[in-house]
Amino acid sequence: MAAYESIVRRYQDVALRTAHLIAPEADADDAVQDAFLKAFAALPRFRDGAPLRPWLLRIVANESRNRRRSAGRRHGLGLRATAASGDGLAEPAMSGPESSVIAAETRAELLAALSGLRDEDREILGTRFLLDLSEAETAETLGLPRGTVKSRTSRAIGRLRAAMRSTDEDQEGGVR
Repeated sequence: MAAYESIVRRYQDVALRTAHLIAPEADADDAVQDAFLKAFAALPRFRDGAPLRPWLLRIVANESRNRRRSAGRRHGLGLRATAASGDGLAEPAMSGPESSVIAAETRAELLAALSGLRDEDREILGTRFLLDLSEAETAETLGLPRGTVKSRTSRAIGRLRAAMRSTDEDQEGGVR
């Protein structure tokens, strides 16, 4: 039990971020708790020598998806949590109040564009970049082939760029 307790402590933060990316905010904490219980029950089936983090995050992602489906919600999935904490979004190298305002505006624009994407796109981009997982870890976490992760990431980035351009054009049109 003490060994599993240390695993929970070590991976709790990344598990919560994963759940917040996928599940409705109210369900994310419960999804993580249930995922840790399921992982504990599945420990005898864990392959010796396999990486623990992707295996655990896959359980969290699956539990989070199940909760999202059962709740029938599609709006705001965990991006509010990311926006509140600022996790995964780097601050610019500039300093001073101007850079803080620019960083906050950029973060808000990015999160608004992300929230407009399909669930599948948010999952792949959030897992890959906000959680900073490798392509292989993302594939294992989401239960997808590595090639699928690569192609979905590419298409999702394209849709995100288009959404960001659309936001920029809307803002320029409103200023005139």
